[in-house]
Amino acid sequence: MALIIILILLEILTILVLKEHLYRASFRQFYFALSSHIVISAWLWYVIAASVLYRGSFDDPYNIWMHLNMSGMIIAAGIPRLLLCIFHYTGKLISFREGGHSRRLTGAGFITAGLLLTVVTLGAFAGRYNFRTEEVTVKIRRLDKNLDGLRIVHISDLHLGGFHKHRAKIIRVIDEVNRLKPDLIINTGDFVSYGWREFDGYDTILSDARSRYGNFAVLGNHDMGTYYPGSSQEEQKAIASKVRELAEASGYIVLSDENMIIEIEGSSVALTGVETYGRHPDITHGDLRKAAEGTGTAGLSILLAHDPNQWRKDVVGKTGIDLTLSGHTHGMQVGIITKRLRWSPSKYFYPEWGGLFSEGDQYLYVNLGLGVMGVPFRICMPPEITLITLVAE
Repeated sequence: MALIIILILLEILTILVLKEHLYRASFRQFYFALSSHIVISAWLWYVIAASVLYRGSFDDPYNIWMHLNMSGMIIAAGIPRLLLCIFHYTGKLISFREGGHSRRLTGAGFITAGLLLTVVTLGAFAGRYNFRTEEVTVKIRRLDKNLDGLRIVHISDLHLGGFHKHRAKIIRVIDEVNRLKPDLIINTGDFVSYGWREFDGYDTILSDARSRYGNFAVLGNHDMGTYYPGSSQEEQKAIASKVRELAEASGYIVLSDENMIIEIEGSSVALTGVETYGRHPDITHGDLRKAAEGTGTAGLSILLAHDPNQWRKDVVGKTGIDLTLSGHTHGMQVGIITKRLRWSPSKYFYPEWGGLFSEGDQYLYVNLGLGVMGVPFRICMPPEITLITLVAE
């Protein structure tokens, strides 16, 4: 309710800013700005009403889609308007004795609000679907020569409800995965955001992904029903069971605190998967020691762990696991990635938030995910498909 009141106040104050700053200066500019304001407001209040009044299952893809739109519009409309009002009414305070307002400050407010709206809009309509294929080479000491050149495609954090009305985007991802001709496909969880209904038939699309030696996955914390509003522990278990069933229908062997040893060209590869539970900051993990039992003699050991923080907590210096694959962070869907600089606010919660990390002979790769959670945009933090090639050191 407080948020609704704030948004209504911003509606009124913004119209007053437009009238005071533009009406006398430029009649055309005023009506163009007012028309744009009304269009944005109409969509904002529509998605708020659709989300608040919805009475079906919370994890229905339509509802997830509308909630993403609602959060995105609150940011895209609310924050620029707030900034504009701050600039304008600060100028009025400064000019209190003379009367009127500071045209320079209000102009700066328009520029700042416009830039923010543009960045968020581009992040929603372009950035979130700008799938990038990252190719990474990992040198493994004492890697069996039969495994030299092993190609692993790593994907994570699909959050399928966010692809409602965009099935072609998932098809495009699967086409790219197949183009890479992987030996193994690894998915490190968060197929959904809230519940199993988000799959909405996507299992038939995901099952088209092909690899030489198998597709493997673990469930992430969102797959456990933790985020489904008002759910009991029993309901959460039912959600997790159904998500696992649909992940298996998608062509994955789901590793739930267990391992599987497969033979590749006469060499043994141990794949261990641990489940992740809870929500930040109370994230818990499955029992890695129990899950990895019997893998000590494998020629190569790979861990699927949704949360990258588990790497330092349970893996480094404590196990013989060569490569850990994680997701979870999304890079917080905003940041900077260039050849010289990689930064995201995610680093303050996850020291290894995205990319390749190593300590001694042990490696961690953190995939930035394919979907979105919370807000429907990615700003300079593209969704990622990773091709990891293992080579002998």
